[in-house]
Amino acid sequence: MFGIVRPCTHRLSEGLKAEWMAHLCGLCLALRSDHGQFARIVTNYDGLIVSVLTEAQTERTPAQRRTAGPCPLRAMRTAPVARGEGARLAAAVSLVLASAKVRDHVADRDGLLKRRPVAAAARRVAAGWDRAGARTGAQLGFDTALLVDAVDRQTGIELLAGPGTPLLTVTEPTETATAAAFAHTAVLAGKPRNAAPLAEAGRLFGRLAHLLDAVEDQEADAASGAWNPLTATGTSRTEARRLCDDALRGVRLALRDAEFADGKLAHVLLAHELRRSVDRAFATDVCSHQLGGLMAEGLTSPGTADHPSGGRHTRTFGPPPGNPYAPSGPGAPFGPPQPPPEPPRDRRGLIAGCLVWAGLACTCQMCCGTFDDPWSRQRREGLCSQCDCGDCCDGCSNCGDCCDGCDCCDCGCDCGC
Repeated sequence: MFGIVRPCTHRLSEGLKAEWMAHLCGLCLALRSDHGQFARIVTNYDGLIVSVLTEAQTERTPAQRRTAGPCPLRAMRTAPVARGEGARLAAAVSLVLASAKVRDHVADRDGLLKRRPVAAAARRVAAGWDRAGARTGAQLGFDTALLVDAVDRQTGIELLAGPGTPLLTVTEPTETATAAAFAHTAVLAGKPRNAAPLAEAGRLFGRLAHLLDAVEDQEADAASGAWNPLTATGTSRTEARRLCDDALRGVRLALRDAEFADGKLAHVLLAHELRRSVDRAFATDVCSHQLGGLMAEGLTSPGTADHPSGGRHTRTFGPPPGNPYAPSGPGAPFGPPQPPPEPPRDRRGLIAGCLVWAGLACTCQMCCGTFDDPWSRQRREGLCSQCDCGDCCDGCSNCGDCCDGCDCCDCGCDCGC
């Protein structure tokens, strides 16, 4: 899956994590229902934002969720998933944008696409995705020709771009495409007043998507000789970062002008996680689980220390907080009260457990998800659960007005979250 907004689920509250997964699975299943199993390959993290925005503008109803059957990516568990026009619009947009990505790789002759038969097959697949996206878009009143036209113009603009060409000239087609998709969520939600601010948020989101892709691929493009916007226009990474920061501020201001029934998840993705995407692309944000043994090596003070991502580590040495002599405290004669033992679970046999283990490993559930132990069936966290990624309001004391009045979490920070 591709996309620039890839939140670590440990930064999301349980409720927001469930909502995010509902939209991700809803996009995947909408692709399958309307366009067949193969279309699910275009499921992406950014496309689900269209579904999130559509639902955020409407009052929640039971019809917006359905229970999906077991899936390997959910450790063979059922789950509530989003359905409706928002998920279908996200599917249509994802198909068209995936088609554009395929054609871009064909034009750059990346990897196997250097071979003519493979490139021809890829072009046929891309054309099929364009037609499929157009069919679904037409049913929702959305003209995907706007997206296709933007993709076609992108190629011509890149051919003419050179040193001195404004970088925003190159990003304009992407901005236009994402602005149209974001604005149509207001039409589907019956909130026409939101169309203008969401179009602005979409335009700036498209700018960020294009710039961050260019930043992340610049070294690889230079090594392979592929076209890159920053290299072709002679734009420095410092200037690219300035444009990204301006776009971040613009997205937040545009979201303030839109009216949401429940905008918590949209705010977390487009204000907090989008900022982290920029930091990640420019290598200025590191999740604490990626710091390795820095804490163990004593590179942080015993008290509270600055975290590279802008958050803060809590105290790791000294006595535990609270009164150690309280009856239930750590200094009590029998220690703190123990939770009741879990009820016994049926254990799987050796062969059945090995098969389940293989399935969990192949679907990454053992790395970045929660799963039932293949043999004991006990609930366990994936390997990256050891990280201390914080939550949606890490560093809120320094975020200024990015989340004034938001209630995306209950972290008690001092910026209104």
